[in-house]
Amino acid sequence: MTQPSTWEQILDYSNRANPYPFYDELRKTPVTRLADGSYLVSTYAEIAALLHDPRVSSDIDRNPAAAAAGATGDGEGGPGMSPTFLSMDPPDHDRFRRMTMRHFGPPTTPARVAGMEARMTDIVTDLIDKMTAPGRIDVVDDLAYPLPVTVICELLGVPPGDEQRFRVWVDVALQSTDPGLDPETQQEKRAEAGRELRAFMEELVDAHRRAPGNDLLSAMAADDGPEGRMPDDQLVSTGLLLLIAGHETTVNLISNGALTLLRHPAELQRLRSNPDLVIPLVEELLRYEPPVHFVPFRTALDDIDIAGTTIPAGASLTLVLAAGNRDPAHVADPDLFIPDRPNNQHLGFGGGVHLCFGAPLARLEAQIALTAFATRLENPRLVSDPPPYRPSPFLRGPSHLPIDIDGIAGA
Repeated sequence: MTQPSTWEQILDYSNRANPYPFYDELRKTPVTRLADGSYLVSTYAEIAALLHDPRVSSDIDRNPAAAAAGATGDGEGGPGMSPTFLSMDPPDHDRFRRMTMRHFGPPTTPARVAGMEARMTDIVTDLIDKMTAPGRIDVVDDLAYPLPVTVICELLGVPPGDEQRFRVWVDVALQSTDPGLDPETQQEKRAEAGRELRAFMEELVDAHRRAPGNDLLSAMAADDGPEGRMPDDQLVSTGLLLLIAGHETTVNLISNGALTLLRHPAELQRLRSNPDLVIPLVEELLRYEPPVHFVPFRTALDDIDIAGTTIPAGASLTLVLAAGNRDPAHVADPDLFIPDRPNNQHLGFGGGVHLCFGAPLARLEAQIALTAFATRLENPRLVSDPPPYRPSPFLRGPSHLPIDIDGIAGA
């Protein structure tokens, strides 16, 4: 039997709990050519350079590996959807991202995210107040999932209760990214979820256009800004992108953070004693246990010489962010969790023109959730380690995180 490659072992679910030794092996060759002709880039400096290189395209419809896998440039919504700015190159990317950002952050709407801080705190307080103590809780189901999904639904103006409708569709869509599935099954799952999600968002956009509220989706639907109104099909795709990406990665960030703190009890105690530590701690989490492990389906638009290798024009690239984050050439003691690590320039939110759109929101949610986790849960301890993980190798986080607690401190 042929020995599996390092990359195949990273994709293997049996190694999901700890892929980092394989990332160490992968970094020995900064740029690796796979048997299918695609390339992996695994060292920090090279990843950072390519994230800012205009010769690297994010247009998924130009990518040979994406075509082979049955993926399309339809964002998160499945076949038939218009591409989102996530899978566009400048200038189209820049235009649609600006049109969306006008209603999400500075300079036009600086208070959209910051103004939700009190509401996020209330949500977390309520979630923890409902926990059974002493007893067993699931950090994913009881905290890491309901916080970001409630926040993104309120930001977008999703009616209360509807988040349960799309959770099933989102789970199916994410299952379609499992590399263990054959391309035909992936396409079937993506199409199944896509039809339901698209109908859901079309209905939501129409309702917000007829009766606008103070939410993000209403603002986008009614916007006649300097670049005109976003086309309806693009608005539906962008709404789905924000809805799904706006909570899925944050679920991983919070659950990975809780797991890391439980594995480092001294750091948990430091956070309990000094809640201000949470700001650098979340940045270290984004380096040490990032919610997104790699970015697939980039395409070289020209020959690119990097780390002694020429990546030919037309080749598919995968940027292995989690490997770059633990590159010893970039950071000292990369396998140590050091919450107040100085100069923590990580790849947890990617970089370049595609730097994570929702980074300010994810940071704030994680800071609030992990502070409450540390200060309110008394004697939290893991039931099993490692916990079960989600199928996806690139959106990596526990599917469940059961812990036992002795009590709950007052808010």
